[in-house]
Amino acid sequence: MSRSLNRRVFLASSTAVASGVALRTASAAQASTTPRVPDIQVREALEDPTEATLTEAVVLMRRGKLTSTTLTEAYLDRIERYDGTYQAYAEVTADAALAAARKADRGQGARGVLRGIPLCVKDNYFTRGVPTRCNSSIFEDFVPDEDATAVARLKAAGAIVLGKGQMGPLATTRATKPNGTVTTVNAWTPGDPGVDPGGSSTGPACSVAGRMAASSIGTQTGGSIVLPSNQQNLTGLKPTMGRVSIHGVIPLSFTRDHSGPLARDAMDAALMLQVMAGPDAKDPRTLGLPAVPDLVRAATPVLSRGGAVRMRRATRIGVPSDFLAAQKELRTALLNQLDAIPGVVLVDIAYPADWTLLTGTFNAARLAERTEPFRHWLREDPAKFGVSLLSWLQGLMLSGDEWITAQRAKNHLLREVLDGLMNRCDVLLQTGPVPFDILGLPEIAFPIGFDAGGVPVGAILGGQPYEEDRLLEVAAAYQAVTDWHTRRPTDPVPAAARLRAAIARPRLSAEEVATSSA
Repeated sequence: MSRSLNRRVFLASSTAVASGVALRTASAAQASTTPRVPDIQVREALEDPTEATLTEAVVLMRRGKLTSTTLTEAYLDRIERYDGTYQAYAEVTADAALAAARKADRGQGARGVLRGIPLCVKDNYFTRGVPTRCNSSIFEDFVPDEDATAVARLKAAGAIVLGKGQMGPLATTRATKPNGTVTTVNAWTPGDPGVDPGGSSTGPACSVAGRMAASSIGTQTGGSIVLPSNQQNLTGLKPTMGRVSIHGVIPLSFTRDHSGPLARDAMDAALMLQVMAGPDAKDPRTLGLPAVPDLVRAATPVLSRGGAVRMRRATRIGVPSDFLAAQKELRTALLNQLDAIPGVVLVDIAYPADWTLLTGTFNAARLAERTEPFRHWLREDPAKFGVSLLSWLQGLMLSGDEWITAQRAKNHLLREVLDGLMNRCDVLLQTGPVPFDILGLPEIAFPIGFDAGGVPVGAILGGQPYEEDRLLEVAAAYQAVTDWHTRRPTDPVPAAARLRAAIARPRLSAEEVATSSA
């Protein structure tokens, strides 16, 4: 499908979503391609199976060199040893995971591309028979009787749910207790809970970075896939609005909730998204969209005849004028490495004059949207919102006319991005999740190095509607010439881990929660 038609479909779909209606039905052509894992070269000296990427684990199992039981036991062993410090899991389903792994090794059960692969699922996805608390007392007794569509598709492809990833309360901030005390830490700084682990998909990110799951799925309403990925040296892919069904995900904002993978590299993210994506009659946002491209092919690096990495397609990468305002050394290195890949053309991009206003002030419209599903509980028992109550009350204070003005501003911003910035490039480097996050456009996060304190630093790349494949092509080419994505954090010392778990952790104030809230 052409880019111009994709844009028209995206604009129509965005209007329909904002109106809360569905305009179309699914077509057979819209379905996702059945993925096939390429026979990649597995890194040598992988004595610990938890070191393997998801794709490497699939290949090792296919070659008979690894079993699902061995891999699952290895992850559960790490959870037992280290999750007292990480606090990445809200619920561990060890017995069910081991039973599923043994079944997979006997050749029974689902026979898809992820057969026998253990995953972490954010705790706002429905999981049949497993508590889904969304880190909120509102859902403290909730046990779904069905799987969310994304979870059902992963399980149908053979994946095993190791447990539920801890998250920010109702997906608004980093993971805390109701009183604001920090729980999940950044896997790269387990001894310093004060270091930000990213957004609300903190637990899924930490589980993958800490090698306690092969991959994970999270949700993004205000940066919670790309930011935890950047903070914990992962590759996170937030797809275009509607690419993945959010049926069975506890809602936050109807116009901004997204589902996507937090993975170890571009290929793992591609495999996960290929399985999750496609139309779902239970989510009108997914219907009538362009077909899901071959994401696994897009994430497979291309070599020239001389063996050098090159782009699969000539790609113009937009570089905004403020891109080097932070992390200058690492971002300069990123630009130099991208510029050296044949097929890449860097293009200077200038923001329109009203950029700060459109991407800042009007972004407050999200507060009213996310408050709407929870008005019942705000009236019945505000104490259930704990330290985050202030941010929820902010949503109630936004008037109807202000919300309408914000929607007009959002539409104006969308036209400025599609008809202005993205007319000069195929993908655009960003300095944060906004504005692609606001607009429902796809974006990918990937590692580019570490700061002076040893905390990972990443880049975010935004794309055209439904062009997740283009984002993966760039990330895969970059990862083929760098090794940042292969770095792993040092394990906490088990004895010290227990001690650290007992150390008082920072406590966020109501003002801090409101400021950092998605």
